[in-house]
Amino acid sequence: MEQNNAKSYSSALYTLITVFFFWGFLAASNGVFIPFCKEHFHLTQFESQLIDFTFYGGYFIGSLILYFASSISKIDIMNKMGYKNGIILGLIVSALGAIGMIPAIASGSFGLILTVFFIIAIGFSLQQTAANPFVVALGPPETGSNRLNFAGSINNIGGLLGPVVVGIILFGSASAKIDAKDVQISSVNNLYYMLAGLFIAVAIFFWFSNLPKVTSDEKIESSSKANTPLLIMFLAFLLILAADPLSAYLNKLLSSDATKIVDIVKSQYFVYASLAIIVLTLVGTIFAAKRNKEGWGAMQYPQLILGMLAIFTYVGTEVTIQSNMGSLLKTPEFGSYHESDIAPYISLYWGSLMIGRFAGAIGAFNLSKTVKYILYILVPFVAFGIVLLVNAATGVNVSNLYGYAACVGILIVAFFIGKQKPTRTLAVLGLLGVAFMLTGLATTGKVATFSFISGGLCCSIMWPSIFSLSITGLGKYTSQGSAFLIMMILGGSIIPPLQGKVADGSNNVIAGMSGIHFSYIVPVIGFAYLAYFAWKVSRELRHQGIDLDHVEVAAGH
Repeated sequence: MEQNNAKSYSSALYTLITVFFFWGFLAASNGVFIPFCKEHFHLTQFESQLIDFTFYGGYFIGSLILYFASSISKIDIMNKMGYKNGIILGLIVSALGAIGMIPAIASGSFGLILTVFFIIAIGFSLQQTAANPFVVALGPPETGSNRLNFAGSINNIGGLLGPVVVGIILFGSASAKIDAKDVQISSVNNLYYMLAGLFIAVAIFFWFSNLPKVTSDEKIESSSKANTPLLIMFLAFLLILAADPLSAYLNKLLSSDATKIVDIVKSQYFVYASLAIIVLTLVGTIFAAKRNKEGWGAMQYPQLILGMLAIFTYVGTEVTIQSNMGSLLKTPEFGSYHESDIAPYISLYWGSLMIGRFAGAIGAFNLSKTVKYILYILVPFVAFGIVLLVNAATGVNVSNLYGYAACVGILIVAFFIGKQKPTRTLAVLGLLGVAFMLTGLATTGKVATFSFISGGLCCSIMWPSIFSLSITGLGKYTSQGSAFLIMMILGGSIIPPLQGKVADGSNNVIAGMSGIHFSYIVPVIGFAYLAYFAWKVSRELRHQGIDLDHVEVAAGH
């Protein structure tokens, strides 16, 4: 890359972080938009979670297309296009998707809405593929993670504001008691007109921005054997989309009475099968690569495969907690909230990620141990105060959220126990996540609500821990391994519909507990695997002669 002065680096970085804001804003907004769609289109919990399926699936498909295209051509297509042009193209694609949402909603077709969400996500995939390495390249390599941490904090601000802003646009005000069925379609149209306008405005801004030219001479490593598991996971992804139609078709075939379709083949079986296929494919790859490493590329390393499953689990767990929360808060045991009352809690969840990441970023600065300890205590509460102020500014009665300070205090204790070491931090937060989720399952009301929202605190700095552990020791395959890890954002597409199926299938089955409440057993399992990953990958790296005890982890994705 051609070197420019520090000032040009700074202005380029400030330009780039605008797209990080959008990713967080729209992803977090889904927590408000999902319950609206569920009520407006009369969807099951599983069907409503298809919004996340298509949104995060777009990331996976976009990355997969770029990977195979680059592999076939043996040219890094994004590098050839240029990171700046890649971001501009991504913004234009997302803008077209946002504009397409207006006729999609007017048509009354939920399938068309999902298609438009997919188009928006494809644009985001292009933006993310270009923006992350671009940020790292804007300066010395040793400070690249600090720049990504800064960009990630802007992503969190978008996540904090998204539910609040979208809630106001849809429901008129944060304090209005309005049901989704009463929302005017014009309000939804205004939301997507606004987003499309912003995407186009930022694309124009990027076009005229004087960004440094960033190129890479890194050779594309051959990994022909890795293509098979990736294609199998793609088919498993499609199985989720086909779950309901396949179930209905097979039931018709198996039913002896044409007038009475017996529910023999339940659609959730296809969802469970999809997850099983992905997990077994990755586990099988570990054993296959151990027998013969040739042709596997980065997948020859067990830590990467374990990490791919961990990223899949982490993203899915992070997303599914908030995606199903809107429906949870509408149940009597959780307060029978209106859709317009849900936004502050979704905002608090994404704000929890900001709280943890701001605290996690302290380790990236060269400070004395005493100053760090003081900041570890103060920063989380200051960040919590910012979350309260943002919500209070919209007219929300934030006194209902004060009790969450106790959960923030528990996170601080976890930080001191983790000591900023990747394996230890990940293990502590994984186990703490299990404890929070089990507390939420065992209780109701405000205690359970705050317990589930605390999953955001636990997820906050997991991304860099998983990422650093997974690519350690990969050598020349580090770049390829990073690309494979990005693909596993797929977890945000698979796990929320899985929880939706558990919710739909558990109704009237669990005594004294609604189906949506019981469905939070899914993030319990997710956090449990992440704790297991920390232990397992640590052993695997030690077998390779790698000691990470001296490594510290900063903020997250």
